[in-house]
Amino acid sequence: MKTIAIDRANALCGAIFIAFGLFFAIKASALEIGTAFRMGPGYFPLVLASLLAFLGVVIVLQSLRVAGEPIGPLAWRGMQVQFWGRDAALMAEIATTRKNPRYLPNLELPANVEVVAHAADLKPVDMLVFVVPSKGIREAAQLIASSPAAKSRVAVSCAKGIEMNTGRRMSEILAEFLPQSTIAVLTGPNHAEEVAAQLATAAVVACHDEETAKAVQSCFTLPFFRCYTTDDISGAEWAGAMKNPYAIAAGIALGLKLGDNAIAALVTRALAEMVRLGVAMGGRAETFYGLSGVGDLVATCYSAHSRNHRVGLLLGQGQPLEQILSSTRMVAEGVLNTASLHQAARARGVRTPLLDEIHAVLHEGKSAREGMKALLSRDPRPETE
Repeated sequence: MKTIAIDRANALCGAIFIAFGLFFAIKASALEIGTAFRMGPGYFPLVLASLLAFLGVVIVLQSLRVAGEPIGPLAWRGMQVQFWGRDAALMAEIATTRKNPRYLPNLELPANVEVVAHAADLKPVDMLVFVVPSKGIREAAQLIASSPAAKSRVAVSCAKGIEMNTGRRMSEILAEFLPQSTIAVLTGPNHAEEVAAQLATAAVVACHDEETAKAVQSCFTLPFFRCYTTDDISGAEWAGAMKNPYAIAAGIALGLKLGDNAIAALVTRALAEMVRLGVAMGGRAETFYGLSGVGDLVATCYSAHSRNHRVGLLLGQGQPLEQILSSTRMVAEGVLNTASLHQAARARGVRTPLLDEIHAVLHEGKSAREGMKALLSRDPRPETE
């Protein structure tokens, strides 16, 4: 059975309008009303009071909705933002300095961003946006689920990954903890450093509900940030997760100084593997040729901003993986995602030679040079296979 949710702010506003309308209507009725052709002193006050009460009723009705019903785009314009993170000490520092010293230290938070140190202190919201590493999204969703912000109309995942052992996408984890929210995904070639600098960027909003997708699109579209929509949420999420291991491979090729030809071939064959596994997991092939697929793959495989690319570069230069990971606070999603994606490919019987070698380098002790040699020495086959 569907339940009704109430936007308390709008309901209160509507109730005030109704109360004032009734008050003035009662006062006006004590005066002579007259007719439309011969108006008395109470005529116009009564008309205006009635309009005020009617407007209040409209506002109250608009504050009621079926739980899970998508929110309209106008509600998100000029919204106040709450910024919460799991590190209470760091959030307290950000609240004071208005800057995040660990990530994007040159970006000053706008005045409409309220920094919150504890999930329990969050206020009710229309939309939740999860911008956390994939390995932390389950814990974050669990904490949010017990907070005042849990009954949001929409929850948007910006995390790129597949959960180990369960094989669940990030949106599926959010749906588990936030069943009343419509789940959407914002993904694509979006390096945070460039978005923060307001450089031209494009992204895609994936959601099963078209109206919600359009609302999220409207919310995030800015003069420098263009959003597209798709209903292939599965394909968009698998594409976003799968490009990470291949970015590590591209970095390895660069570290080994294999040249542009090798990296171009690697990225091209990586796309073929992404399509094979992604379609097997329920995505549509065309999604992988869009922003969430080839767009994100190219940006991640060639950009100095990419943490996964940097991990691969250092591996190719001979540094041990443990040393690389311990030297930075940044999370290279591809290291963990390689294991979960390799697990999914084996379970579905999908051929992924590139992913297999990346997994061997990251999790089986194979050297980067041996992995590349194994790829080049495989039996010849048609390009379409």
